[in-house]
Amino acid sequence: MPTAVNGFNQSVIEEFRAHRGKVGGPFEGADLLLLTTTGATSGAAHTTPLGYVRHGGALLVVGSNLGAPRHPAWYHNLLAHPQVRVELGAETFEALAVPAEGARRAELFDAVLRVAPGYADYQARTTRRLPVVLLEPAEPDGWQSPGEVRTLAGKLLEVHTWLRAQLRHVAAETEAHFAARAAHTGPGRPPAPGLGLQIRQRCLAFCQALEFHHTSEDAHLFPGIAVHHPHLAATFERLREEHRTVARIQGELVALLGRVSIAEPERFRGELARMTAELTAHLDHEEEVLLPLLEEVPWPPPRP
Repeated sequence: MPTAVNGFNQSVIEEFRAHRGKVGGPFEGADLLLLTTTGATSGAAHTTPLGYVRHGGALLVVGSNLGAPRHPAWYHNLLAHPQVRVELGAETFEALAVPAEGARRAELFDAVLRVAPGYADYQARTTRRLPVVLLEPAEPDGWQSPGEVRTLAGKLLEVHTWLRAQLRHVAAETEAHFAARAAHTGPGRPPAPGLGLQIRQRCLAFCQALEFHHTSEDAHLFPGIAVHHPHLAATFERLREEHRTVARIQGELVALLGRVSIAEPERFRGELARMTAELTAHLDHEEEVLLPLLEEVPWPPPRP
């Protein structure tokens, strides 16, 4: 059965890409997208065709797995790696996958059923609650590019600007979450003390993007500059040491997020504040050292 399903999915993917999002057969006329996730354990890219529903400015997908007793593999993948790639028609973009929770999940599932009532049949076949996942643009609200990128200095500044915006976004959502908990006056017990999947997913996405950025600098950018500026060897070693410090803080934060249902909000707030302060200082120092060296390096690199 898995081999047959994989073969069918691959034929749908190929037809989708060949015809700018249009497919025939059982999906003819359906709203279909391709979701590419990163394997939770393998780290390999996996692409899955999925039906979707538009809700406001977001795209909703449901982990129905045709009503099977277990969540689909793509759902487990996005919990481990929230950054995903979406193909919609002829458009491809990076997105953040955020499962909805509690009343928000119920509201969105109702919205899905109004458009695609067949999901009610899948829910009826299983005792598990079908996940409803929002696919949001990867760039946070209010993010502004520093301008047209023509040099490697501009590219570095663009990445740093994005990272700073992500930090602000995570901090704002964290405070909104705490405020909502404090304002809860309804009957029964207050909401569970967990940090919420939305904050967890954004933090994981930020940490993984930052790790990739630092790994690229350590493996490629710093050695390339050092060839022409050997007197900066000590400076680059200091930057690498800062990367190791930030990685340690990230590891502590990810470990905390791994137990999201019983995470301690105050500890999380402290970890986030400490990480924000150290990271901001690191970005400032890195720009002071590197931007002048990269102003004359064209971006994108010229073709050989």
